[in-house]
Amino acid sequence: MLSNEICKKARLAKDARFDGKFFTAVKTTGIYCRSICPVKPPKEKNVAYYHSAIECGLAGFRPCLRCRPDSAPDSPAWKGVNTTLDRAIKLINQGALQQGTLAQLSERLGISDRYLRQLFTQIIGTSPKCFAQYQQCLFAKKLLHQTKLPIHQIAIASGFNSVRRFNDCFKSQLQLTPSQMRKSNEDNTPANTLTLTLHYRPPYNWHFIQQNLAARCVDKLEWCDDDNYGRTFTWLDCQGTFNVTHDETAHCFYVALSLDKLEHLSPIISNIRRILDLDVDAQVVEDNLLSCLPESFNFRSGIRLPGIWHVFEAGIRAILGQQISVTAARTLISQLVEHLGVNYQHNKLFPTPEAIAQDELKFMKIPGSRKQTLRNLAVHFIEHESALNPDTWLTLKGIGPWTVNYATMRGLSNPDIFLGGDLGVKKALKHTHEAFDPSLASPWQSYLTYQLWSQL
Repeated sequence: MLSNEICKKARLAKDARFDGKFFTAVKTTGIYCRSICPVKPPKEKNVAYYHSAIECGLAGFRPCLRCRPDSAPDSPAWKGVNTTLDRAIKLINQGALQQGTLAQLSERLGISDRYLRQLFTQIIGTSPKCFAQYQQCLFAKKLLHQTKLPIHQIAIASGFNSVRRFNDCFKSQLQLTPSQMRKSNEDNTPANTLTLTLHYRPPYNWHFIQQNLAARCVDKLEWCDDDNYGRTFTWLDCQGTFNVTHDETAHCFYVALSLDKLEHLSPIISNIRRILDLDVDAQVVEDNLLSCLPESFNFRSGIRLPGIWHVFEAGIRAILGQQISVTAARTLISQLVEHLGVNYQHNKLFPTPEAIAQDELKFMKIPGSRKQTLRNLAVHFIEHESALNPDTWLTLKGIGPWTVNYATMRGLSNPDIFLGGDLGVKKALKHTHEAFDPSLASPWQSYLTYQLWSQL
């Protein structure tokens, strides 16, 4: 936790770099705020500082309706303290406790449900179930503020099985009913339009991210220009599209979403945040990298890890990108999407494992062994649940460490992957005037990989 003096200076300065690192609870009003709240700052004697929004809620404070603390980037003070806890939080945000039990979640994590409850209680101060319900309510609050969706649809989108249960949980967690929260909404979003705002903590080098995404943009699957990126997607039994628009001044992205099943909205939003890498504390990462890089290195601030929608797609892209240029790989992937992708709203969805496994891929001008590798990976996903872990791919002919590491870095957004065998990384290292040890960048070696790519 930051010291009270640092928190005081940050909130008085409304410094966006501290957004989400702490929350200010005002004792006289019973409200808690972000460091960037636009209202007049309260007196220091009337405030208390907390690690996370949920701690404020558990202490009896309700979220500010002006700065909307639920929109703040995730606080690194508790997220990531423990690898198991970090993974548990990600799975909960993806709906693990909405679709299964605490015992099933614990089994996925390889620990007992008792130990999982202890982790949450010791580090976050509440149980996993209470944490999940609070996150559901904060997500519902965001929908009430930013959309005109009917309350019963917001209940479904937030993971509640009934409106009554939604109303009861919302009131107990946030001290307001959904109807009262909606009355405070001054948003002019048209009815039936799902547009959300996703905030991040600067620095954020959108120009670099946009260039990276644009260079790999697959025809009919994705679209990208100076300020926008979008694509079609599938999530379990749901299909849809999203388009994000960057606002550098407000440190956020505006997301326009179209999907056919609202119950998957929360994990889909989490995946969009992952693709744009909105939740990392970039300042911490950069301080770490600068401490191990030579002074002569042309460091580019704000570089994030642009992700790929699903790890299977990342694997297919990696296989087709082996030992060829980015442009050539993009052409091959576009051909795959054109021939095997399902039509969706004048665009295409990325081909399923079944579609690739059952096709001879005669339309692709690549070696037969490369085609077989594509089919092998597709069959692996069809037959093995463990295929979501790229390390299991190493048993497949034609897939080596580079392919696995690339898919892990971009398909799962693992922050600690150094692609030392990548041709671009090797080229960048040759142009670095002073030698350095990449392992010193751990646990942020993926960001070092992208720093090196940025030198090309």
